[in-house]
Amino acid sequence: VQLQASGGGSVQAGGSPRLSCTASGGTFSNYAMGWFRQYPGKEREFVARISASGASTFYADSVKGRFTISRDNAKNTVYLQMNSLKPEDTAVYYCAADSPGVYSGSYSSPRQYDYWGQGTQVTVSS
Repeated sequence: VQLQASGGGSVQAGGSPRLSCTASGGTFSNYAMGWFRQYPGKEREFVARISASGASTFYADSVKGRFTISRDNAKNTVYLQMNSLKPEDTAVYYCAADSPGVYSGSYSSPRQYDYWGQGTQVTVSS
């Protein structure tokens, strides 16, 4: 599975960009999808997850109520709608796909995900 993320860029605090991640090379509707972010010199940090069907979602406390993950299985795409952005949301954002059938112990751990996109930079200025 190949993942291509897009939609990053520079935005003012309070802005509402939407990230997209399009998959190819697999059956997209079989995979739960996640978004992570990474600060310079830090480990990747969980942001949000959506089940394969889209019926369930899960968020980090730091983004709950501000970010929304969604997917369109007909378009092989997962989205991250980011609202009320803060300077501390500045990071490289990665999408990731979780193959069915294996549980690592935590859906918020990067180890749970098998495929990763290339990352897209989001920079929030105050």
